[in-house]
Amino acid sequence: MDFQLIKKDAQSSARAGEISTDHGKIETPIFMPVGTVGSVKAVSQQALKDDIQAQIILGNTYHLYLRPGTEIINQAGGLHKFIGWDRPILTDSGGYQVYSLAANRKLTEEGATFRSHIDGSKHLFTPENVVDIQRNIGSDIMMVLDECPPYPCEYDYAKNSLGLTQRWAMRAKARFEQTEGLYGYSQTLFPIVQGSTFPDLRRQSAEFVAEMGMEGNAIGGLSVGEPHENMYEMVEMCCGILPQDKPRYLMGVGTPENLLECIALGIDMFDCVLPTRNARHGLIYTREGIRNMKNQKYADDFSPLDPLSDCFVDLEYSKAYVRHLFKANEYLALIIASIHNLHFFLWLVQEARKHILAGDFSSWKPQMLKQVTQRL
Repeated sequence: MDFQLIKKDAQSSARAGEISTDHGKIETPIFMPVGTVGSVKAVSQQALKDDIQAQIILGNTYHLYLRPGTEIINQAGGLHKFIGWDRPILTDSGGYQVYSLAANRKLTEEGATFRSHIDGSKHLFTPENVVDIQRNIGSDIMMVLDECPPYPCEYDYAKNSLGLTQRWAMRAKARFEQTEGLYGYSQTLFPIVQGSTFPDLRRQSAEFVAEMGMEGNAIGGLSVGEPHENMYEMVEMCCGILPQDKPRYLMGVGTPENLLECIALGIDMFDCVLPTRNARHGLIYTREGIRNMKNQKYADDFSPLDPLSDCFVDLEYSKAYVRHLFKANEYLALIIASIHNLHFFLWLVQEARKHILAGDFSSWKPQMLKQVTQRL
């Protein structure tokens, strides 16, 4: 993997760059649709390419390991071939999923023992076998196994958790350097900054990750319930420490507001289930603001979902029709809203990139924030 920093904003830390992988280039800042089990919910791979214009998608190690299993993925020739996707893929290590199974997991120095949410079977994730699993999956960008501490948590818990995450990261790096990809293309491994919302722990973690010398770095544990102000404070601190010449990935974030604020702080990569999850509940994001498509006021509104958009779903289907689909519980409602929201999120980061390159990002951002966060 290679990262080229093309331009920085003069009045903020926003950056425009380009990541090169063996499956193609990624223009940053970028939003990555979440395809947890090898599928972005309610969206086909063709729509991801043609309508949403996604440059990279996510898979999840925990879910893919449990189903369909690494043996099936390996027989298919890797996840790209299994799902019919020829652009880059990033896989999370499963650390967040293990975190969410707090009642059914145990953490030790060796790794994380957990029970499957599918059938209750017992499994062990170690820093080493999580690298091996991601080698079998064949993702372009892999993540180290980490522990994501809950929010809020005690300082001592966060400190001990961070120590474990750092020791696991070094073991993952060693395993990565001892092994090679299975499918004839290169993979890279990102370590993860943790430390909850404690500034000294975050600073220590960011310095540790920077010293690991990997090709890119991630910031985790900032989408688990903490106030946005704490998130921004930690992001700003981490971006001031992590290398300028390597991409920075903020995991699990977030809303359009979060994206714009964190781009201004120096983040290059984002992912979040928000656009598709909210789409399934009738909430759509537009260039005019946020709409609840189940509202009665759209029952006879035959205008496009977003008059300013060039996404095909916004041109083909009216607000009245989409509301009707939601009220009738039709699957097409989920498809239209999901494609629309993902297209909007990709449009938003692409617009941010354009304005960084044009040199007016800092004057453009406040007006855009006002527009996209208002409830209509």
